[in-house]
Order: sequence, then C-alpha cells, then structure tokens
Amino acid sequence: MLSTLWRWLWRGVALLVAAVLLYQLWIFAHIWWWVDHNPSTSAFMAQRLEVLQGKNPEAGLRHQWVPYNRISMNLKRALIAAEDSKFLDHEGFDWEGIQKAYEKNLKKGKIVAGGSTISQQLAKNLFLSGSRTPWRKAEEAAVTLMLEQMMGKRRILEIYLNVIEWGNGVFGAEAAARHYYKTSAANLSAEQAARMAAMVPRPRYYDTHRNSRGLERQTAVILARMNQVQAP
Repeated sequence: MLSTLWRWLWRGVALLVAAVLLYQLWIFAHIWWWVDHNPSTSAFMAQRLEVLQGKNPEAGLRHQWVPYNRISMNLKRALIAAEDSKFLDHEGFDWEGIQKAYEKNLKKGKIVAGGSTISQQLAKNLFLSGSRTPWRKAEEAAVTLMLEQMMGKRRILEIYLNVIEWGNGVFGAEAAARHYYKTSAANLSAEQAARMAAMVPRPRYYDTHRNSRGLERQTAVILARMNQVQAP
C-alpha cells in the first residue's frame, strides 16, 4: 500500500515538472519568435479586453504597432528616466532599486514603490497575470532572464513601448499619442513624452484625471531627468 502511494506521488511530481518545463518551452518559443516578429497582443491586453467586454460586448482595444524608429526619442528617454534609469546597464534586474523599494515599503507598512525594471515589466505584460504570488514573481524572473538573453535592449524597449497600457483600453505609444495629443508617437514633444511617462504607473486613473497635481509634479521630475539618460 505504502509503495503504491509513493509510486503515485512520484508520478505526480514527474507530471508537474514536465508541465512546468513545457510551459517554459512555450514561453521560450514565443520570445524566440518575437526577436524579429511583432507580438499582436499580450496577456495583459487580453485580460483588459475581457474586462471591457464584460461591461460592453462591443468594446475593443486601441492599439497600433509602430517600429522603433517611428517613436519619438523624447518618449524613449522619458520612459527610461521614469521607469528604469539603469536600463542600459543592468541584465534584467536593478538590485539597488529593488532594495530601495523594499526599504520604502517596509517604512510605509504597505507597497508604495516597486523596483521592477522595464524588462521585468515587459515579462509581466506579455505573459503573466496581475496577481502577486511567489510563483508569479519566480516566473517573472525566469521570463526576464530569457528576454535579456535573447533580445537586445533596443528590441526590449521597442516591444515595451508598443504593448504597455496608457489608458482605459489604450495600449502602445501610437494609440496613446493619438488619444492624448492627436499626433503620432514620432512627433511627441519632450513635455508630452514626460507626461505620458508619468501616466504609466496609473494609466486608467490619469486617463480621467489629466490635470491632477500628482501628474503635474511627476511630469516635471521626468522632464528634468530626461537628458540624463540614453536610449538604445
């Protein structure tokens, strides 16, 4: 009886390991394909579309892919200044930033800051749910490593700029530029780019609170930092 139980237990473990490995292989295949092919959607876009269509079956997302050279350098620098100033130097993780975020959250007694890099945010957006479980964080780290090993910084930033959320149903730099400024992503000014970068942490909120003091303050901070960073 005991031997049979152990045999079934080991089979269960083997099946679980096989399932995890197959999932990693599935992710690896997608990243390999996206090295030179553009993703048409992401896990987060699919989740948001499901929520929107739950309220209105006719709802859709505003999203239009544009290549890297058709996105304003102002926006590239603004996003790096706002989200990941060490983007060109790290290999996926900003350990100093993670430590500072941990200390700030510990002091406040709640999560008020994150230490995620652009690569980590892209990993989460492309593949993962919004839950904060140990499994999801481990998977985020694994996907981040794959992205950094298989893609250059320019490609990572290009995909990031094209898939992140910028408003209620608004995804990517081109759709956001047209939504907020009636212009293309290529023609964004420094101030416009800084404001869009400031919206990234709370895009749906700022979509309906475009004149909030917090947004004004953060826009000014990002605008001052933009010339201190480089984009790939």
